[in-house]
Amino acid sequence: MPAALRRIGIGIADDPEKVIGSVLCVAGKFSTFCYCRPGTVARKPDESTIHIIEHTHPEQAMIDDLVSGKIDAAVRGTLPANATLKALKQAEGVDHLERIALLETVSGKKFLLTPVGVDEGWTVPEKLELIKKGREIAKKFGLPGKTGILSGGRLGDVGRHKQVDASMAEAELVAKLSGSVHCEILIEDAVDTCGLIIAPDGISGNLVFRTLTFLGGGHGHGAPVVNINRIFVDTSRASPNYVNALLLAASLLE
Repeated sequence: MPAALRRIGIGIADDPEKVIGSVLCVAGKFSTFCYCRPGTVARKPDESTIHIIEHTHPEQAMIDDLVSGKIDAAVRGTLPANATLKALKQAEGVDHLERIALLETVSGKKFLLTPVGVDEGWTVPEKLELIKKGREIAKKFGLPGKTGILSGGRLGDVGRHKQVDASMAEAELVAKLSGSVHCEILIEDAVDTCGLIIAPDGISGNLVFRTLTFLGGGHGHGAPVVNINRIFVDTSRASPNYVNALLLAASLLE
């Protein structure tokens, strides 16, 4: 799809200046449609590729336009998670959403992490599917092609606890089946060489995401949903900006 024809939606509730500032940073690369309640954006941008869509239920309006094809991709922005993701699940007919998060450490190292939801990635087949989809995203975003599989300990810890043993055995199997590398529990080493990192489960992945972004000074730049037929990038309202989330959505259209 030619860049000029891309139409990407983003939601605005809190911090409208942050969202509009992000949209202005990518102005001209594609057309951006900003969904918000009436009066949320006090000063509308003059840029011709930015469109303000005011609606009493902006989350539903954005999802409706995504499903109908009025926009080609969507970014949650600062819209509330519950209402937006509920509308997306209903529109797509799924009972849960599988996401792959683009994260950045405090030192500026970017990588993809999955699973990051508590109901995601619990089985070997689910992990293999996430790896397949995650590698496609890593390639499009210019991240290293190497995939690292995390587990609950070092190989030297075998025998200390049955759950740790099971975690390492599964990680070894996933690594073998997917052509990845078992990085044990050493996430600090994995981020140096891996563009995609697979957490042992959605709980630990969610904890990694929250620790990095809310306590560790890192950033979450968006998490594409990979078990639906449309391009939707979930985001945190705590993100410093949404430039990378918008660019990530655009890259997935190529």
